[in-house]
Amino acid sequence: MAAEKPAGTPGYDKLKVFTGNANRALAAEICACLGCKLGQADVKQFSDSEIYVQIKENVRGADVFIVQPTCTPVERHLFELLLMIDALKRASADRITAVLPYYGYARQDRKDKPRVPISARLIASLLERAGADRILSLDLHAAQIQGFFDIPVDHLFAAPVMIEYFNKQHLTNLTVVSPDAGGVERARAFAKRLKAPLAIIDKRREAMNEAEVMHIIGRVKNRNCLMVDDLIDTAGTLVKGAQALLDHGAASVRACATHAVLSGPAVERIEGSKIKEVILTNSIPLRAAAKRCKKIKTLSVAPLLARAIQSIHEETSVSALFI
Repeated sequence: MAAEKPAGTPGYDKLKVFTGNANRALAAEICACLGCKLGQADVKQFSDSEIYVQIKENVRGADVFIVQPTCTPVERHLFELLLMIDALKRASADRITAVLPYYGYARQDRKDKPRVPISARLIASLLERAGADRILSLDLHAAQIQGFFDIPVDHLFAAPVMIEYFNKQHLTNLTVVSPDAGGVERARAFAKRLKAPLAIIDKRREAMNEAEVMHIIGRVKNRNCLMVDDLIDTAGTLVKGAQALLDHGAASVRACATHAVLSGPAVERIEGSKIKEVILTNSIPLRAAAKRCKKIKTLSVAPLLARAIQSIHEETSVSALFI
């Protein structure tokens, strides 16, 4: 737990928000919600692709938040974040919180095959070693990643934003579907909040970024199905899962996910599928092709992250954000 500091402690009356180049629009929206200006920093590349960082304003004694999802290109955005943390630390910022709307390298969170890294643990170590004092994350691929850190981690969920949207749609005969066994807990939470039954898609992954649907657990016939996941990458799992639901008699299929990775043929697959709509958040900037896709709709998580940042800054509970 972060040490409690009395009101008026030097540094904790100074809130500053910075960002790299990963998602400047989200950072600007967060600042608008907070009523503060986005911090000034030069984050650019030399001609040989090395990253140059300079903080352009005084941060001595400040409570600093760096908004930087480690999305594509992952290595560049990760290194921007590490260098910004180091620069702020050396500039005597009082506390540095890395705000990670999307945590890259989270999919290798355990050693499930011989001679593979635990990438999520390595990224945690790098962030700590660079000088981060706290982490604010959104929908980690695996909740146990919080345990890879020896500093406080506030793990938020985009579920309240999504559930508010779907409640307004007034969908009848709704069934919430987990696209795999690993996402059951997330889907169950959605189902409970939406007062809907739960179904599970049993699949077997034959190769990286490829999935084969095996069968459906639960009743989906004549139901409006909502597939819930934390991210959509190539959309192979999503599209095959949606087709399996329709083959089992589902009346319609919608999908939602927090992180719009949408790599490779993802957008083309979604456009060519029978999915009615795909709801995503702006934790990651949408590709141009995704913005043109009429089936894709984006919800903003800026107010959610802004409220969390304000709570951390004021040393108040973030529990209300989970309601």
